[in-house]
Amino acid sequence: MKVLIIQQKMIGDVLTSTVLFEELKDKHPISELHYLINENTAAVVENNPFIDKVKIVSKETIKDSLKFYSLIKNLRSEHYEIIIDAYGKMSSLSVCLAINASKKIGYYKSYSRFIYTHPIKRLRAPENHNSLAIENRLRLLLPLNMEFNQVLPKIYLSDVEKDEASNFLKSKGIDLDKPLIMISVLGSNLKKSYPNNYMALLLDFISRKIDCQMLFNYIPTQLKEVQDVYRLCNEKTQSAIKLDVYAKSLRSFLGVTSFCDAMIGNEGGANNMAKALNIPTFSIFNPHLNKRNWFGKFEEKKHTAIHLRDYIAMSPIEIKKAKKNPTPFYLKLNPELVTPKLEKFIETLNL
Repeated sequence: MKVLIIQQKMIGDVLTSTVLFEELKDKHPISELHYLINENTAAVVENNPFIDKVKIVSKETIKDSLKFYSLIKNLRSEHYEIIIDAYGKMSSLSVCLAINASKKIGYYKSYSRFIYTHPIKRLRAPENHNSLAIENRLRLLLPLNMEFNQVLPKIYLSDVEKDEASNFLKSKGIDLDKPLIMISVLGSNLKKSYPNNYMALLLDFISRKIDCQMLFNYIPTQLKEVQDVYRLCNEKTQSAIKLDVYAKSLRSFLGVTSFCDAMIGNEGGANNMAKALNIPTFSIFNPHLNKRNWFGKFEEKKHTAIHLRDYIAMSPIEIKKAKKNPTPFYLKLNPELVTPKLEKFIETLNL
């Protein structure tokens, strides 16, 4: 059985869809599984033992008809029996249309249902205590007579990568025998981030509860905002923060994260990657997001997720307002609401 799975766009989406490979290999060990993804997301699937081949599609390929035809020609030469489209946007729909396969599986949409032999309707609420993101992906395996199984995405690091991360941390003065916490200090942008003054108060709380070292997860363009959070922290917390420890590649970041005892902060791709490394996470969700989409009860033993709606009801109108301007809603989620759950999370770490 030869299968092509398509998942483009964001790193978190590409990582989440890897659960399909693990399940397929478990049920069909001799199947050949290929993954069509964007080049900027390849790092999270590197070394994955369930993926036989990664196919890369670049932004240029999507825009250039000759390059896109070359991609289609390459995919046709593989003679796939099954195509699973976990993306369901124009670029993946075009691939599905252009390639012959006995089974084409994707999410049901009124305008694209004719493209698939098996259009699958999404769940609106979880049925098996996992996140909707995972439960809906696993529904794509229903036409293959595969029942739901509890599974979470995994990231695989080589021994060399772990050694490099260990040596890097030691070279920066990190004591690997002392608790090390990765802080997801900012979201993808400032508007999608827990307010700086609130974040600083949470970091002060952490430093009071445990004698630890803290690393900040950020990208170079966020340095000013990161420094703003640092300056808002008290002296004890500042001494625990190691601002100069910065991984220059995604695989290096994953290696560094694998040595952390926890990741705490804004929900996002970094938190999902930490989970996939089996690192406990404490995630603060953007107020307009549906927590059930990316966090399930199945995860609660090891991970904690906080959302404003855990404390305050939000009407559909307020959710729309929060998407346009989340700041007023973030401000309602003050540290006094967050710290009780944060304290319980810290206790579970046994540091």
